[in-house]
Formats: sequence, C-alpha cells, structure tokens
Amino acid sequence: MTRLSDNMEKQAKLLSTKLLHNHRQVEVILNRSVLAWKVTEKSGKRSSGVTEGAHSHTVQVFEIVAVHKTEDDDTQTRKHQEKTKQHSQLNTYAFTVSYVRRTRQHRWRCSDVTFHCASRELCEQWIQVTNEQLLLLTNRPKSLLVYINPYGGKRRGKHIYEQKVAPMFRRAGISADVIVTERANHARDHLKTEANLDKYDGVVCVGGDGMFSEILHGLVSRTQMDHGVDQNQPDAELVPCSLRIGIIPAGSTDCICFATVGTNDPVTSALHIIVGDSQPIDVCSVHHDDIFLRYSVSLLGYGFYGDVLTDSERNRWLGPARYDLSGVKTFLSHNYYEGAVSFLPAADDSVGSPRDKLQCRSGCRICQHKSPSKASLTSEEEEEEEKSEGSSGWKVIHGKFIAINAANMSCACPRSPKGLSPSAHLADGTTDLILVRKCSRLDFFKHLLRHTNKDDQFDHSFVEVHRVRKFHFQPRHREPLSLEDLSEPLKKKTAFRPMCSAQTTCSYNTAHSSSWSCDGEILHHSAIQVSVQCQLIRLFARGIEEQQQQQQQQCVFEDPNTLWTPEPSTEMDRIFSY
Repeated sequence: MTRLSDNMEKQAKLLSTKLLHNHRQVEVILNRSVLAWKVTEKSGKRSSGVTEGAHSHTVQVFEIVAVHKTEDDDTQTRKHQEKTKQHSQLNTYAFTVSYVRRTRQHRWRCSDVTFHCASRELCEQWIQVTNEQLLLLTNRPKSLLVYINPYGGKRRGKHIYEQKVAPMFRRAGISADVIVTERANHARDHLKTEANLDKYDGVVCVGGDGMFSEILHGLVSRTQMDHGVDQNQPDAELVPCSLRIGIIPAGSTDCICFATVGTNDPVTSALHIIVGDSQPIDVCSVHHDDIFLRYSVSLLGYGFYGDVLTDSERNRWLGPARYDLSGVKTFLSHNYYEGAVSFLPAADDSVGSPRDKLQCRSGCRICQHKSPSKASLTSEEEEEEEKSEGSSGWKVIHGKFIAINAANMSCACPRSPKGLSPSAHLADGTTDLILVRKCSRLDFFKHLLRHTNKDDQFDHSFVEVHRVRKFHFQPRHREPLSLEDLSEPLKKKTAFRPMCSAQTTCSYNTAHSSSWSCDGEILHHSAIQVSVQCQLIRLFARGIEEQQQQQQQQCVFEDPNTLWTPEPSTEMDRIFSY
C-alpha cells in the first residue's frame, strides 16, 4: 500500500452522496485531500457486473480552482433539465467545480464538472464544505499587484491579461490591482518606492523576460532597503523576498517561464498562481569594484552572447528578428577575447554535476537541500566555510574565450528545449560556468547546434563547465601588440573562408572587450564579480513536472476492470471502499 493510499484511508470522508452528472448517477466523495466521483448505475448485463463506460475521477483539493452554485441560465443546466424531465427526475439544484486539468506539453486548463442535487440544502452543503477546505489552503493568493507591459513581444500583453487571465482570477476570488506600464523601468521604480506591498500576496508581471527583470530588481531592492542591507557589498547576505512573483508570458522568448513551468502558456501560468504554487529560485548578484550592477536569474553571457545582444540593440526596429540577424553576424565575425576567470567550485556533492544528466524537475531533491545561511552556522562551520572560500578554494583559468556563460537555470526555450545547461538547477545555490575556448568556426557551430538537440553540448575538447558558487572575470588589459600578434589575424584573414575548414579562424578584437549580457540587458563593465544568492525569490510555479508526475496528479482511471475488483487494488477503489 502506498503512502498516498495510507493518507487517504486515515482521512475521514467529509461528504459522500449520490448525485447526478451527465444524466447519470454518480457517487461523489470529498475528504481533505481529494474530490472523487464514479458512476454507480448498473449495467443491464448481470454476468459482467461492470458499469457501461464506467470511469472514475479524482481531483486533488489543492488543484480545485473554485466551486459555486450553477446558475439557472447555464446552458449545461438547461440541457440537463430537459433530459431529466423525460425521466421524471428533475434536479434543479446544481453546483459546479472548476479544477486543473493537464493536457499535452505541460499545459494546464481549467475544466468544469457540474453535479445536480436532490435538494437546495444538499447543494449548499457541498458548496459550503468544499469552500471551507479551499480556505484552509493558506498558500493561495487573495490579492495581487499586476504589472502589464503593453509593448513587449507582439504587444498583446494587455489583451492576454484581460481575455485569458483576469476572468480566471475573478472566478477564483482573487482581487487584482493592475498597472499598465508607460515607460522602461516603470514597474521597478514603483515597486522600490511607491507600492504598498503589505496589501498583496504576490506580484504578477505580464510580459517577457525584460518585464520580469524589472519586477525582480524592484522587489529585491525594496526588500534589501527595508532590512537595511547594502546591495553594493558583494559578500552581503541578501534577505529573501516574502512576496512571490507570477509570470504571465507575453514576450518574445519567455525563457524564465519556460524553464520553471515547461511551457509559455498564459492560462497555465495563471492556474499556477491561483493554486498558490511556490518555487524558490536562485539569483546571481553582479558587482564591479564593489558597485552593484544587476541581478541575474537565467543567463550571464560574455563574448558571443554579449556581442549578439550589443549588435541587436542597433536594430531594435526589426523586432524579435534582430536576434537572428545579429546572431549570424556575430557567428561570422568569430571573435575571441582574452581574460582570467576565477571561481569557487561547489565542492558539496549534494549539488551534483553539470554533466550528470539529472534534470531539475518538480520536487527536485537537489533543490530541496538548501545551503544554510551564514547566520545559522556554528563558529566551527563558519570557520570551515571561510577556509573553503579562501585563496586555496578558488581556481583560476587564463585563456582565450569565444564565450563565457553562467547559467543559473537550464535556459530552455522553444528553440532550445534542453537549454544551455540542461542539468542546471533552479534553487541549489550554484550556477553552471561554461567556458568555450578559442576554436574553429566549424567546431563552434557544432557546439551551438547541440543546443537544439539531445547531444552532450559539453562533449568538446574546447568546452569546459564548472558548477560554482561565485566567480570573477578580469579581461586582459590592452597592451602593445608584438609583430607576431599583429601578423596572426592578417595571415588568417580571408574574404570567404570555407565553413568546413578545421583551422582556427577566430579574430582577436583589439578595439575593445566584449560586453556581458545579463538576462537580456547589457552591462557596461567587463570586469565583474558574481555571487549566487540561494533561493532569494520565489515564483508562482512548481518546476517542470515529469510525465509520471502529471499522470499521478491527474489520477484518471479509464479501465472499468480496475474499479470493480473484490479487493481494493487501486487508489480510487481504496477511497470508495473506506
């Protein structure tokens, strides 16, 4: 017997009644964990003893969106009344339960099931008792602050919220104060200085990754100011935000939403907010010479990705297509940059390895093992940690790099389903530092191609990856070039070199260093210090569910033969046999 069935059998039934659903009699049971129903009408064939088309359903209570009295003018109710009049069994009292239904590719939908009762009192009892159970779910938000970016992506943010999200919030009894942003950093500035955050249970952004970054910076900065924490101190231990952040995807890529939910679907994200999911997320703080620059939750990229973003800013008029154009130009330029990367490895075995192929999923064991804060450490543990962070614990790599990337999460998106670092975790207190050394254009193309398939993208001699807690980067200062240095690019310069050439055809950019791309924003300093702040924020999400997890949560049994066995053999049978 499983732990789930043990818990079900220990819980008393709150309600158990025979009702009507889809013109058939069903037995409906409610306990503190699930709402369950199954058809009870017997088949005319005595020998089989099996209900025709028999099927049973369970819905987890924490995935019930709302329950309400079915209005008399509801289409389904009218059809039901017309049908039941023919059978001289008219039940005019009905209630509807709205709940989460999983569909393909991690998408959720809000489905309704309507039950018809024999009396008004019975109908009201079901509504009252079910709502009482929903009120016990204290993690659900009741009031939200919503920011809408009307200009992001295809400029459909306002339409998406009003047509798809707002009606679901109203159904679930969630009030929302909506602010449509009018300029860049409007949401960030409002959160930092004006918003009365005590009124809300969460903050929701309707837009893309850039809009989320505004919410992130506003909320984290406000939290640190309220607690007197100096963000300019690279080693400062930041205070986690108490409010969760919801993301309604309405941008161009929506990488963060995709990596934490598994799909860029506004309805799915809205349902995660309604049921009150909570997913902790690591945040990287980025500094330059003890001056705070930005926070990052997805990708810090120097070299290739920094150059792509810098070039794309010159062509904003092209919209999302500018990234494709800039990507091709940057790839053909094939620049490399010299510098030194120093990092503090995550020596703890509990965080795994970037190449262990253990993907971060809902209920991830590695993310549940949170690193203790310095304030909770004993003097011996603090001394040991300081020793590990000393000069002996750090590693330094000097070299010529085409790209230096730090992935806080997988960075998966529809174009790259596995992401830049498929085994990166959302909340383990580390980031995956990916170093792509100088190589041929063909080799670099092979590396980029693996972002779009299932091959190991780190399985190249010129690529190395480290799971780290901190890292610094210092670009090489411009120095007088020797004749050998000057002649190297000239020897290799050609108008159109064959793409299949195995030779290294990188060009060293002597005019300036590259720029860092920080979650889609350009940093104006190349020398940076990065620290991972473990579980600094929480999202209205639960991580990507495995297919097996989705089936267990959906808990639908289609085979009639599994329902009517002499001994309780399924979870559904155990519920009804209690």
